Amino acid sequence: MSYKHDFIKFMVDSGVLTFGEFTLKSGRLSPYFMNSGNYKTGAQLAKLGEFYAECIHDNNIQFETLFGPAYKGIPLAVSTAVALYNKFGTDVSYCFDRKEAKDHGEGGVIVGKQLTAGEKVVIIEDVMTSGKALREVMPKLKEAADVTVAGMVIQVDRMEKGLNSDKSAVNEVSEEFGISIYPIVTMDDIIEAIREEIIPGKEYLDKMLEYRKVYGVQ
Repeated sequence: MSYKHDFIKFMVDSGVLTFGEFTLKSGRLSPYFMNSGNYKTGAQLAKLGEFYAECIHDNNIQFETLFGPAYKGIPLAVSTAVALYNKFGTDVSYCFDRKEAKDHGEGGVIVGKQLTAGEKVVIIEDVMTSGKALREVMPKLKEAADVTVAGMVIQVDRMEKGLNSDKSAVNEVSEEFGISIYPIVTMDDIIEAIREEIIPGKEYLDKMLEYRKVYGVQ
């Protein structure tokens, strides 16, 4: 079983990936839903970091520092940095941002590794709905130093058209910033896992395929 199948099963077992009928913010009726807030134990966080590390290693992303946008990205960056070292012997730095600049002590908005010009950074996030988070952190990164963003790693690419575009949020952001987005899994991977009975949910397969047909991007 590939790490992608392992990850999908892990999401289901953690109550993060569920199937049914869910009304999204977009108003669309989706047969599946992801709630990353259901990761809540040390064991889950340790395992989650390993999946991010697997994705980074599998895609051979070359970088020096992991950046976790506040707040959800902070534990993700930390657990991924630990997993990269424990699993692959790769020692990288990590940092994250403050929501508000600190005006005493060391000051600034970046905590952890202080970024330098030319440094290659990978952004770690949970999901991408609209690209808003990336649009908020890019100016902070560039203000800290003229870094190179080597990519962004997310848990799931829904491969879904935006409300006003035939492109997905991942496609739009990738084109806007010239950044490669690396999902651990995609909606197609989830459909495959259902089809191959790696996870339960065969009764939702037709609805998943129909949703993909109506709202999906290639």
